[in-house]
Amino acid sequence: MKRLIKFLVLVWTLVASPLHAQWLQTNGPYGGIVLSLATSGDNLFAGTYAGGVFLSSNNGTNWTAVNVGLANTYVYALAVSESDLFAGTNGGVFLSTNSGASWTAVNTGLTNPYVNALAVSGSNLYAGTYGGGVFLSTNSGTSWATANMGLTNPYVYALAVRGADLFAATLGGGVFLSTNSGTSWTTVNTGLTSTIVYALAVSGSDLFAGTNGGVFLSTNGGTSWSAVGTGITSAYVYSLTVNGGNLFAGTYGGGVFLSTNRGTSWTAVNTGLTSTIVYALAVSGPNLFTGTYGGGVFLSTNRGTSWTAVNTGLTSTYVYAFAVSGPNLFAGTAGSGVFLSTNSGTSWTAVNTGLTNVYVYALAVSGSNLFAGTYGGGVLLSTNRSTNWTAVNTGLTNPYVNALAVGGSNLFAGTYGGGVFLSTNSGTNWTAVNTGLTSTYVYALAVNGSYLFAGTDGGGVFLSTNSGTSWTAVNTGLTSTYVYALAVSGSDLFAGTNGGVFISTNGGMSWTAVNTGLTSTIVAALAVSDSNLFAGTNGGVFLSTNSGTGWRAVNTGLTNSYVYALGVSGSNLFAGTVGAGVWRRPLSEMITPVEQVRSPLPQHFSLEQNYPNPFNPSTKIEFALPRNEIVTLKLFNLLGQEIRTLVDQRLPAGRYEVEWNASGYSSGIYLYRLVAGSYVDTKKMLLIR
Repeated sequence: MKRLIKFLVLVWTLVASPLHAQWLQTNGPYGGIVLSLATSGDNLFAGTYAGGVFLSSNNGTNWTAVNVGLANTYVYALAVSESDLFAGTNGGVFLSTNSGASWTAVNTGLTNPYVNALAVSGSNLYAGTYGGGVFLSTNSGTSWATANMGLTNPYVYALAVRGADLFAATLGGGVFLSTNSGTSWTTVNTGLTSTIVYALAVSGSDLFAGTNGGVFLSTNGGTSWSAVGTGITSAYVYSLTVNGGNLFAGTYGGGVFLSTNRGTSWTAVNTGLTSTIVYALAVSGPNLFTGTYGGGVFLSTNRGTSWTAVNTGLTSTYVYAFAVSGPNLFAGTAGSGVFLSTNSGTSWTAVNTGLTNVYVYALAVSGSNLFAGTYGGGVLLSTNRSTNWTAVNTGLTNPYVNALAVGGSNLFAGTYGGGVFLSTNSGTNWTAVNTGLTSTYVYALAVNGSYLFAGTDGGGVFLSTNSGTSWTAVNTGLTSTYVYALAVSGSDLFAGTNGGVFISTNGGMSWTAVNTGLTSTIVAALAVSDSNLFAGTNGGVFLSTNSGTGWRAVNTGLTNSYVYALGVSGSNLFAGTVGAGVWRRPLSEMITPVEQVRSPLPQHFSLEQNYPNPFNPSTKIEFALPRNEIVTLKLFNLLGQEIRTLVDQRLPAGRYEVEWNASGYSSGIYLYRLVAGSYVDTKKMLLIR
């Protein structure tokens, strides 16, 4: 008996916390926008756009995000100095002394936080910034000082060190040289006909510059330059690296090029390289790595003759669209094409054979057909779960497709600048249907019976009742006319805008803002599950259980708050993020069924003690309402931290019962609080494992 009492006292003193009630990142899609690469021994680091830093210790076979303390995840530059790793971001410089396990901001004196380039020379660390020129730190970033005398262009894209010489590549000012650690600079541009310089590389006495006009070579420290770009089909050279006698150039749109004769001639080396926008190049022994836009990291072990994507765990992708077909979940990405998961996101497979454009902003399912709307490649069709794709663009005069919608046998495509197109034969032929559509920049489409709605960029919402033959603006009350998302729930129509969410209960004839609790009002995505409405915003995911009357954030565990796609598949809600791939959360964690019980109607408000109590793992909570009220029932730990919202909606008078399944929560005391109008009551309950 004493042991039992002792145990109960211990349990009552515990502060409970959730273990699994949160968003979980799925295993992909893999890839993303990789802006920088760095090697240190067996470690390979990738700096990404919005995804932070990733580490691979096995040549890219697997990656792990290493972002603890990295307050800014837009990583434009990486540099290694012995055991120190530096990351240049648009929020300054961060230092890690433990291979990225943790980061610390090192920005004292760094008056410009937009860091494009980093370089190490002995005990000196240099940072090239966008608009602030060059900064120098002699103490591993603890403090910085400007080093700009004579640097007439402060937009620094690249830095390179050759002995005592420091070179800076600028946007519009060409190349500058400092022979005294940045104390003073001199322009060294003779013969450099392109002064927008993105990259620099040193090989012995040779200095190479990658520009918007190809590659240039200087053999005398920049005193004079010669163009050496024969064979490079893309003039925009974003990255350069040297491996032995081999010089590699990463370009915009042309992939990677190799020169074995100091740049005199070049050969494209792109076999297997599915993304040809190459931002970064790095060498580690016999291995050559590329960081690309949308395709993540690729590895070549044979001087670029062939490439293999090495992206497992590199979940820095931009996800803009979802589509569900039975157990199949499809994700459309910007730069990596379409991915398929058949196991609720546990694993993803790229399904891009025949997909001639990998910027996929819209997906739609019609029977056994899957359609992909791309930015620049029009519409593509797959009839076999995206195993193969075929372009279906005859008559589609604008290939920039932002939205797709299916209504019966009709397929609609909303384009950027070309309005709406209609196909009645699965995309075989298209016809523009824009009469009355005064804004042709269409971001969203929705079908509700015979009603077709179009959300536009600056023109608000348009309605067509005749399959797009004619359109009418329906914007009364819609104070934000940049409409990024549309969703239908019963007779309700919702619009996600740059000013929050609006509801129309009469087919768009009039609108009302429904933003209470919606703390982020740039709404890029909407999704409906039964009567529940979800909004994807620049501040994460929000849920409304009462048609938008009230919202609450459901973001626990969601480390990336830029949610541009939402999809419901089975019992899960999926969120597509900008820079962190796909995330999954069970609907049951966010939505609790409220069951009305017993009669007659109560005369007073009441909150009953939960039963059973103590409990494991489920308990029921009953409450009574004598009149119609907006009701919230929330759970808290003993620190007063909110851990779950069970009810947040308007309910009519009656008695109600809610069940809470505490699987995934630790033993201890929890508080539950009912707020109904002016009535507030709080009680305790005990979970025992």
